[in-house]
Amino acid sequence: MTTSFATLARTTATLALAALALSACDSSGGSSSGGARNSVHAVGSSTVYPFAKLVAENFARSNTDFRSPLIESTGTGNGIQLFCKGLGPNTPDMVNASRRMKDSEFDGCKANKVDEIIELQVGLDGIAFASAKGGIMLNLSPETIYKALAAQPYGKPQTAKTWKDVDPALPAQPILVYGPPSTSGTRDALKELILEVGCKADPAMKALKDSDENKYKQLCTEVRDDGAYVDQGEQDNLIVQKIEANPQAVGIFGYSYLEENLDKVQGLPMNSVAPTYENIASFAYPGARPLYVYVKKEHMRAIPGLSAFLDEWVKSWGKDGPLAKIGMVAMPQEAMAANAAKVREQTVLTREELAAK
Repeated sequence: MTTSFATLARTTATLALAALALSACDSSGGSSSGGARNSVHAVGSSTVYPFAKLVAENFARSNTDFRSPLIESTGTGNGIQLFCKGLGPNTPDMVNASRRMKDSEFDGCKANKVDEIIELQVGLDGIAFASAKGGIMLNLSPETIYKALAAQPYGKPQTAKTWKDVDPALPAQPILVYGPPSTSGTRDALKELILEVGCKADPAMKALKDSDENKYKQLCTEVRDDGAYVDQGEQDNLIVQKIEANPQAVGIFGYSYLEENLDKVQGLPMNSVAPTYENIASFAYPGARPLYVYVKKEHMRAIPGLSAFLDEWVKSWGKDGPLAKIGMVAMPQEAMAANAAKVREQTVLTREELAAK
């Protein structure tokens, strides 16, 4: 009995100290100039940003006892760096991501004592290729895009100036593509879902992955920097504006921005499949991808409203829910149930689970 009481006392003391540290210390263990924080703070993907903002607005309306969450668009890569800096009120509680967390990022979190991370898939999106309404029309493929945008396609110098140079069936219009920066999850998904697929169409590149993975990554994912691809920053709306102003330009952004701007831009098919809700939901469209949020379990007790905010995500991601109405593609029913269970049970992501997918 004495042992049980002592154990309970130690546990209670540990929890009290953890809560005190979270409310009074920054991620490096020093005093926080900002003191305790009483609202949810999320950073990350520009693609997930409008969805997270809507969830935050609906949460604030239905949970007047809590302050409205602060949602910042920093890009997936930068957002995960901020998220993984440590625990405490000077660090975000959540990061929105348009790709899955990398093994190296997970390890970085662990190194900074961010030991318990809840991973939630919140929906699906597509990497849409688009042009101005009535502008250039291209039937693209991962191979065509790779040949047009790679810095060294299949290890050779990049010489393509027009779309016709990479595919005789395409028009002899100059290649001009406005797309996401290297810090963006959309750029990472572009590499993995499109560029690598196009690169591996060459058997020599597929073999190179086994013999020299670093060289393979360089040749298959490095984007040309001679002006044919223009890094347009984290603001997808700016890409919409750029292609609207130039009928011969192509833009790359999340499907939700395409759907939101169908009066200004048109989606370009890939492998003759249009970027539509149905084609992304079924993964018939090659650029379909999942969207995520990551949450610090250690912050769940200390940050007012964080648990309720996750409940709001669960209420919002259905096929007829508010997120679908602004362009998010709903997950299959079984995925919704599995992720709702993660919220309910606060299931922590493991390194093995991350590496297995």
